[in-house]
Amino acid sequence: LLCAAAKSGEEEEVAKLLASGADATHFDADGLTPLMHAAAGGHAAVARLLLDCGAPWNALSPSGLSAGDLTSDDTYDVLLEHALRSELVLGTVARRQNASGAPAESYLESRVSFSEERVMDAESKAVMMAWERPLMEVHARAVCQGGKVLNVGFGMGLVDEAIQRYEPEEHTIVEAHPQVYERMLKLGWGEKKNVRIVFGRWQDVMPQLGSYD
Repeated sequence: LLCAAAKSGEEEEVAKLLASGADATHFDADGLTPLMHAAAGGHAAVARLLLDCGAPWNALSPSGLSAGDLTSDDTYDVLLEHALRSELVLGTVARRQNASGAPAESYLESRVSFSEERVMDAESKAVMMAWERPLMEVHARAVCQGGKVLNVGFGMGLVDEAIQRYEPEEHTIVEAHPQVYERMLKLGWGEKKNVRIVFGRWQDVMPQLGSYD
């Protein structure tokens, strides 16, 4: 019922179903979530309702598509805004975990796969998706206020590509995942004149890092 209401953009019905306990994370018989239906249909208000009730913006369909991949112009900004908030929250959680000594070894030891659209971890969860590019461009604009820039985590390279467009004096990238690091080198990032790649966890390579603007 929730997927059907989301697909048709019935905001009041979606709100009623969610209030009565409908599962915003549900996958229908086609492997699509209510948020995917709302995004594809351009129903921004419905998408916002679902996100506020915990609908996963990065869940993937059987064909490997997320709500962001399916979204129309009308719902794109809603998803992007939520993704930005999620990134900020996850960043805070990660910093607190690192401060308490909790390692991220499970990810670093797992295999990842790459495509033009996303980076997937060993559990087939999307680590980064191409539709997040505008989000990464916002990040780049925020940090490129001076000549020396530091980015931790290369992923698909979206934020680093955006940083390069600002032509920083020095662009340092810290990457801890062996496969991602290897891919960076294959893509030629180690040959860029203003780029310095440091392999390892940022906590471990701090002594190798300088000061940044």
